[in-house]
Amino acid sequence: MELKVEARNLDMRKGWQAKIDEERDKLVRHYANFVLHLRVTIEATPGYKEGGYEIHLIASVPQDTVVVKRWGEKVRPLLVEAFDVLGLQLKEIVRKKQDHKNGKSVKNQGALLNGQAPGTIKRLFDDYGFIADSDDQEVFFHRNVLKDVSMEALGAGDPVTFAAEEGDKGPQAVWVKAG
Repeated sequence: MELKVEARNLDMRKGWQAKIDEERDKLVRHYANFVLHLRVTIEATPGYKEGGYEIHLIASVPQDTVVVKRWGEKVRPLLVEAFDVLGLQLKEIVRKKQDHKNGKSVKNQGALLNGQAPGTIKRLFDDYGFIADSDDQEVFFHRNVLKDVSMEALGAGDPVTFAAEEGDKGPQAVWVKAG
């Protein structure tokens, strides 16, 4: 893993560098050959009303980039927190890749698997709704993903075509078309 460490508006302390090296070693142990590049930036932020420091971690992984930002008054605890969050995000990426490889993905999550899927509007609210896919699983959608129809023109039971991906709380449509 290639590591680049930057200090902005401050001098890098040996203790901070040692903590970064320790956290990098943990990442290498858990995600060997997965994290390709890691950039750590520590910046003094005296201009912010809180003052303190800002930590940025940017990790390049195959076909993705993970960014973690943290603000606070002490660098060492911020480094620990930022690396913990990075570890959780990497773990989730690896899990999703494994699930996809093992065929555990939802059958009709079209954006990831087969392009598009048929569905029926199940429930509607002002700005969002739910589609029932062919397995009667609910897929969330927001009015911003509607392609050729308005929210007001939709009704429960209307047929739609959609593409979905796994969101934070389950399947989520990335686009929805009438019919």
